[in-house]
Amino acid sequence: MVSWIISRLVVLVFGTLYPAYSSYKAVKTKDVREYVKWMMYWIIFALFTTVEVFTDMFLCWLPFYYELKIAFVVWLLSPYTKGSSVMYRKFVHPTLSSKEKDIDEYICQAKDKSYDTLVHFGRKGLNVAATAAVMAAAKGQGVLSDRLRSFSMQDLSSYQSDPVQTGPSAAQPTTAQHRTRPIIRSKSESYKASS
Repeated sequence: MVSWIISRLVVLVFGTLYPAYSSYKAVKTKDVREYVKWMMYWIIFALFTTVEVFTDMFLCWLPFYYELKIAFVVWLLSPYTKGSSVMYRKFVHPTLSSKEKDIDEYICQAKDKSYDTLVHFGRKGLNVAATAAVMAAAKGQGVLSDRLRSFSMQDLSSYQSDPVQTGPSAAQPTTAQHRTRPIIRSKSESYKASS
């Protein structure tokens, strides 16, 4: 556990932060040699971190595994060994140069497929959202009509014919007040009354 923590710290400080600052200095001073040196380092470091994900899962039980990782990062950075430059020139550059057209074609296809997939799922998402909105609106309308149906027409007519009054005239409704409030009946109540 201690070896893992130390290797993480070394990789963070010496493998990431120091090279990042040195890259900043190279860009700021516009020193092409330093810029190329740090670009080669970052390419090798990206490959290292990719491989590290798998080696950490399967090879972490090896003795001195974490110490070897620390030594590799130091070797990459060392101005004496020029590890990142050596690895780039001997392995990475020749490999990428021979496969460059295939890689570019694959990236282009992946971009096209990802765009098509994004559009497809975007349309599906919009359809689902629209369907959900329509269903919610229909359900809401049904709830409103059920709520209105719960009031019978008799309730509405008695509500309109029973005014809330206070004062001396509250005991007896006048005939003029009675005439101004028509009784509303539904068709079914009218049919029942006529039968």
